[in-house]
Amino acid sequence: MGSRRPEPGPVFGKVAPEILEDSLILLATENQRYLSRLPGQAGCFKGRQIVEFIFLLSEKWHLDLSARYQAVELLERFMIKQVEEICNSSREKVKSCEGGRGGGDRGSSSQKDQIYDTFVLRLVSCVQLASKLSLHYNIVNSEMALKFLQSLKYSYSKQELLESELLVLKTLHFQINVSTPLAYVELLLEVLGHNGCLLPAEPLHQVCVQLLDFSYLTRDSIYDTLLKMAIENPTPNKLQVAKFLTVKEDFMLLAVGIISTSVFILDPVHWRQVVEHLNSITGITARSILELSSAVLEHIVGSAPLEQH
Repeated sequence: MGSRRPEPGPVFGKVAPEILEDSLILLATENQRYLSRLPGQAGCFKGRQIVEFIFLLSEKWHLDLSARYQAVELLERFMIKQVEEICNSSREKVKSCEGGRGGGDRGSSSQKDQIYDTFVLRLVSCVQLASKLSLHYNIVNSEMALKFLQSLKYSYSKQELLESELLVLKTLHFQINVSTPLAYVELLLEVLGHNGCLLPAEPLHQVCVQLLDFSYLTRDSIYDTLLKMAIENPTPNKLQVAKFLTVKEDFMLLAVGIISTSVFILDPVHWRQVVEHLNSITGITARSILELSSAVLEHIVGSAPLEQH
């Protein structure tokens, strides 16, 4: 595939204020809409092994930063839809069985087996779609995808690969251009700079990306710590865990937490000022920002250095 070109980083300080404001409102609205319709299975397909697989595959194919997060989110939403369809189908078959027709369990089992058997294929399809959405110079074509699947001993044809991609598109009703936490981070960094929060944007962006990767890979551990911190109880009950799901899926909260933690690492002198700015921009309380930053840092260094601040 040739040598890898150096990936250009974002350019800060070039966006007009009115565009920043509109973009921020758009992202905040999109975030709230997603949280208001959050499925109960949200996060089930963001386990560490799945995320690591997608990140490594994106790196192997030299995709840009946004593509790997987009692939994770696409796979998550697609798989949840697939599970919902199986559940709905199973209910219909149970009703049929009660009406005197058998075979419900067998059909449900075969559908589940098909999901297990095609999981890696669907994952690759989501990475392919993410590569196309990123408008990157290095889009993952069918030959690259098939070669990779063959290296894992899968024997799919080009037709099956195309059908898989189309299935993901149809299942998600072609609504695949979802914003990722990286988009929230980059926009908030731009707004901070515009508001006079003088920070080293490029180095800060690099640390933010590293922490965002870390938060995706250790997601359950970080949010488990955050939940216990929020309820001040080491043993949350099922209802508390269920209610906390909207916190785990809140991209705006994750973005402010990542920026806050990055500033604390790079420039702790200005950390309080940045938290105040983030609170003013997003409406997320300073306490919420502090708690998420503390949870992230606790899993990085094994303690909560923010507590003394």
